[in-house]
Amino acid sequence: GQAKTRLAGYRRFLPSLDLKRRQLIAERNKTRQRVAEMEAQREALFREAGERVPMLAFAGIGLDGLSRIKSAHYGQQNVVGVLLPVVDEVEIETRDYGLLVRPHWVDRVAELLARSLRLEVEIVVSRQQVAVLDEAVKKVTQRVNLFEKVLIPRTQAHIRKIQIYLGDAERAGVVTAKLAKHKQAAVA
Repeated sequence: GQAKTRLAGYRRFLPSLDLKRRQLIAERNKTRQRVAEMEAQREALFREAGERVPMLAFAGIGLDGLSRIKSAHYGQQNVVGVLLPVVDEVEIETRDYGLLVRPHWVDRVAELLARSLRLEVEIVVSRQQVAVLDEAVKKVTQRVNLFEKVLIPRTQAHIRKIQIYLGDAERAGVVTAKLAKHKQAAVA
């Protein structure tokens, strides 16, 4: 009775657990894809900076500290029951470099640098999301395996043992009843 109830509960819970595992895997794959796309965008920005601004090769113009991250604010988002870090806001500061000190093309470089810094923050946080999702997938997979490979088979084996024991006890009872009947018949 109790073992059958437990087994029914395990079988009811397993599909929802497996669904969660599949949803987490899909979310992790989506996030990995997003990281790859952002990395490609960042590379494209660097390429564009190199192509559009060949003067970057001119060592006399210092671009160090032209743009920097002034502040970054983070939050959390619940995805399939897992809290993931997210970027709320990134503030990029472009240093005032003065029009007379540096050539006009530095404006475009500052813009490309600011966009790449923003992307870098997004990439770092998205990689953290992948790590959190990896851990969540691992835990849910362990739980699915616990149900599929341990709890359900063990409970089924337990039920079979009980059924065999009850069958043996029933047969023994029938035999005992027949013996008692024969003894009674012999006495009479």
